[in-house]
Amino acid sequence: MSLPWRTVRCVVVVPTYNERENITTFLGAVRAAVPHADVLVVDDNSPDGTGALAEQAAAELGQVKVLHRPGKQGLGSAYRNGFTVALDEGYDVVVSMDVDFSHDPTVIPTLVAEIEAGADAVIGSRYVPGGATADWPVHRRLLSRWGNRYTGVVLGLGVRDATSGFRAYRASALRDIEPASTAAEGYAFLTELVRRLVVRGHPVHEVPIVFRDRELGTSKMSSRIIVESMLLVTRWGIADLVHRRRPRRPR
Repeated sequence: MSLPWRTVRCVVVVPTYNERENITTFLGAVRAAVPHADVLVVDDNSPDGTGALAEQAAAELGQVKVLHRPGKQGLGSAYRNGFTVALDEGYDVVVSMDVDFSHDPTVIPTLVAEIEAGADAVIGSRYVPGGATADWPVHRRLLSRWGNRYTGVVLGLGVRDATSGFRAYRASALRDIEPASTAAEGYAFLTELVRRLVVRGHPVHEVPIVFRDRELGTSKMSSRIIVESMLLVTRWGIADLVHRRRPRRPR
């Protein structure tokens, strides 16, 4: 179903924790890229005052809301909270992305256009033709690419970049996969959403993006997040294999 851009109610959901160096500039860039979109900042009580700066920018820019949470609870938790608000408020398209400019706000219209063209979810992908990572050391590139290949093979997703957080979702598809019922954090949360979309038959498209490493602030990546993601992918893959091999009961 095609949705004319100017009549689509679109919200950009961005989790934040200690992003004072980026938040004001980022919100201005999003407003310039998609003037008709709203923004929902989900801040985990950042000690550096990110939430307060987001409120100041909201007052100046308009169409920006800040959801203040009591403390750091993880990426998956922030998105579950933000997506619940977005669905409750009746948006047609929900965009997710990072606030550190690793995701280029000018690409948002491209993601939304893919939803208009019929996709139920669109991933800004580093690993399709035209996609790339910039300024990454070799070991990080290999780890990310290997992790995504492993995830794609084990889960049979047909998606090359299951851990990219730069996405657009048709709200009806997002509601169908019930993100509030997920439990994973970090990149595993992003993979879990793709897995649910694929299992339930929702068309998932990928468009190329150039992922750029942050210039300001501190990365939230940790070895614990990577290990959790790989363990969950393996567990889901085993569960799917058992389910496929389980004999059907005769009618």
